[in-house]
Amino acid sequence: MTIKRVGVVGCGLMGSGIAQVCAEAGYPVVVREVSDDLLTKGLGRVEAFLKKGVEKGKITSERMKEVVGRLEGTTSLEALAGCDIVIEAVVENIATKRETYEILDRVCGKDAIFASNTSSLSITEMAATTKRADRFVGLHFFNPVPLMKLVEVVRAPLTSDAAFEEAFAFAKSLGKTPIRATDKTGFIVNRLLVPYLLDAIRALEEGVGSVPDIDEGMKLGCGYPMGPFTLLDFVGLDTTFYIANIMFDEFREKRFAPPPLLKRMVQAGMYGRKSGKGFYDWKQG
Repeated sequence: MTIKRVGVVGCGLMGSGIAQVCAEAGYPVVVREVSDDLLTKGLGRVEAFLKKGVEKGKITSERMKEVVGRLEGTTSLEALAGCDIVIEAVVENIATKRETYEILDRVCGKDAIFASNTSSLSITEMAATTKRADRFVGLHFFNPVPLMKLVEVVRAPLTSDAAFEEAFAFAKSLGKTPIRATDKTGFIVNRLLVPYLLDAIRALEEGVGSVPDIDEGMKLGCGYPMGPFTLLDFVGLDTTFYIANIMFDEFREKRFAPPPLLKRMVQAGMYGRKSGKGFYDWKQG
């Protein structure tokens, strides 16, 4: 099957970024949000990103208009009926995702591929909601989507060879670098990254070093672009806590268990950059 039209469910930070890169790659995109306000906000985020590119001379205003012109917004899942691939980027809640797929399964063509952008939930469990488990994959993009090259293409036990290869080729067509992963909690990146971030918090709790010293140590000693605490603040402490709990529930290994400090910070509303306060104070700019 040739993928000609793309559907994106969710126009938040990830969904709007996915819609943007698909439109930039030449695909007509239908992006759905639950309300007109959220849709306007999400599409506005795309336009703001592209406008900065025009101001910096990276793209022309004509190119911006061309990309924006490929984006169609809607508040109806039924509007995605004619899409060849539908990428879901809604809240990381299995019940919400299953509800979404139940409707999509009814309205979309039987050959359409369903792809979840989940970073931690089971692709198999979501696919079980539909009658197309053989055409269900994970497409895990990374934030910020327009800048990050990696996409984890995730295969569940019932995913067919054809659907997987079509999804893999599609990710490549977006100018991304896809890697192959299986449906095991955390996939490749979070399976290795989350324990590292949690260990950094434990090292802080145990007095191994301060926040800036641990960050500098990992940057200059290991060549990482940013230290673990800066990365935690960017990812979101609440997001990390949520993913860690899912991984701990799956594996029951201490390395996936959220440290007490992380739990207390999340309880206090210290989510990192998005809340203005995490391991660093982001309100000071």
